[in-house]
Amino acid sequence: MMKNPDISVLPALQAELASATNRLLATAATLSDTDLAAPSLLPGWTRGHVLAHVAQGAASYVNLLTWAKTGVRTPQYASMAARSAAIEAAAAHSAARHLADLEDSAARLAAAVRDLPDHAWSASVEGMRPPPHPAWYALVRRLREIGVHHVDLDAGYGSADWPEPFVLRELHDTFACWPRGRGPLSEVVIKRLSGQTLVRWGDLGTGPAVEGTPCDMLAWLSGRSHGEGVNLVTMGRSFTQFSGGTGLPEPPPWLTMPAPADLSTTPPKDYP
Repeated sequence: MMKNPDISVLPALQAELASATNRLLATAATLSDTDLAAPSLLPGWTRGHVLAHVAQGAASYVNLLTWAKTGVRTPQYASMAARSAAIEAAAAHSAARHLADLEDSAARLAAAVRDLPDHAWSASVEGMRPPPHPAWYALVRRLREIGVHHVDLDAGYGSADWPEPFVLRELHDTFACWPRGRGPLSEVVIKRLSGQTLVRWGDLGTGPAVEGTPCDMLAWLSGRSHGEGVNLVTMGRSFTQFSGGTGLPEPPPWLTMPAPADLSTTPPKDYP
């Protein structure tokens, strides 16, 4: 019989998710029909596409938590094609309908989170791409979805507005998924504005080392900036292949994996 997991981390993740959702809803409530027809920061997507995706994403996580609760395989989406078609169909909805869809889907996800038995947080589920992950990580994935797409709306919320727990956790998981030894960077150093080093990841690859603040680094690694605030640390070597020696290499594609491999079935007590 599966033991009850250590769920001491879950309340913090749930509270963080509620706050992130409320911030997104507050932004969405300010957008008009004209605003939603304007381009987002995602190529080919309007702001309406982004909000449609976020609303439908909440429903997809209800599916994963239903899977965890019942043990019956319940795919996050029927298929990638169905996911894309649903976003396209909803993108041109009115601002009022987008807001109502966001509120309704968020409420349904909050209810699914609240009603999930403790033991079910350890159940294995899987998104559209491998690897499988324990159900508790669905909270992290949803936080990621809301955080990055809130920025993608280009509606006054930027990467500098990301809460520090979100940023540090995403950096942690980014490097848990990093193609170790094969990436375009040798080392990443995260520093506070004061210059204090927070964390250092090494042995990443054969390229240069870079350093920056948590928000600046995550914005660059996630493709939400061009590297503003991220600096090369040449360590006595010249990297002239990168934009004449002043630019940055392209980081590996971000978020191609839904979760780090080999996650523990319960959230570690020291999880960021």
